[in-house]
Amino acid sequence: MNAYLPLILFTVLTNAAAQLMLKRGMTGVGTLDVAGDGLVSTVFRVVFNPFVFAGLCTFVISMASHLIVLSKVQISYAYPFLSLAYVVVAAYAFFVFHEDLGPARIAGIGFIVLGTIFIAQS
Repeated sequence: MNAYLPLILFTVLTNAAAQLMLKRGMTGVGTLDVAGDGLVSTVFRVVFNPFVFAGLCTFVISMASHLIVLSKVQISYAYPFLSLAYVVVAAYAFFVFHEDLGPARIAGIGFIVLGTIFIAQS
């Protein structure tokens, strides 16, 4: 199963990248007013924001690689690695978006990393 670890980590990184692009895009889109702007107009404004569009495309790539992983390894081995995307996103959000990363979140990240190490060893 460890032979598929690079593909699993690729899935994790593309998943995290997609989340970060979506966040950046939605920050640029601003407040959504479906009632005032209309559903179709709002959807087009969101989907065709370059960062949102890139994030959605990256999610497709992430999902495709995850499907390949699922065809090769046990889901109980592969799926917990996706929690590492939270670690990547939290670190990026702290350093780039200047979001809060308090002691409880840092402890949670530590537990996620520790749990993933245990799973990788199995």
